Amino acid sequence: MSPDWFEPIRSYCERTGPDLWAEPLNAATNGAFLVAALLAARRAAAAPADRPCLALAVLTGIVGIGSFLFHTLALRWAMLADVIPIALFINGYFWLAMRRLLGLGAARATGATLAFLAASFALTPALEALAGHPLAEASNGSIDYLPAILALIGVAAALLAGRPRSEARHEAGQRLLAVAGLFLTSLAARTLDRAVCAAFPAGTHWLWHLLNACVLYALIVIAIRVRRRPA
Repeated sequence: MSPDWFEPIRSYCERTGPDLWAEPLNAATNGAFLVAALLAARRAAAAPADRPCLALAVLTGIVGIGSFLFHTLALRWAMLADVIPIALFINGYFWLAMRRLLGLGAARATGATLAFLAASFALTPALEALAGHPLAEASNGSIDYLPAILALIGVAAALLAGRPRSEARHEAGQRLLAVAGLFLTSLAARTLDRAVCAAFPAGTHWLWHLLNACVLYALIVIAIRVRRRPA
């Protein structure tokens, strides 16, 4: 049976009804992505212009718009407007990290990105098979971001362990680890949203927006800095 694209979805603690502004905090905090996009675009546009990072800045803005649509309309099609730009950013940044941070050629970076994409699809089913029960509900959907956090930590570790040692890449590795810590904090806010409903009716998903906007901005800035401080 084909999905009903106009089926209402109530995924977050703050939403108590079908109204457009039933998630005021979750909707309003998407403005953080627009601010992050503008700041990142400004840095990427400085001479010499960094087109890949400009594209990621535009994607950051689209993430905010898509998430705003989902948290106001709360329909199935709007959920796709929320998750697709995020997936594009994750995989686009992974490719850029392979090229710029780890120094792979275009073909190898593309192959690594395709392998990462395949692993991302396979990881949750594999973990659910091991656990013997679905993990999406228990994690409030945050399990889908596990590949991204593992990739962040993996790239950071590769940069820190790289030989010969490059000051620019070592610094990038340290910054990526810090961003990974911030990302884990934002994921905790996303995961705990429903669990804290009784005590905090507004939930914590809005905090995920604020922190994750900082994560996307920081990732773009790291890539810009490495380009301007080559190994």
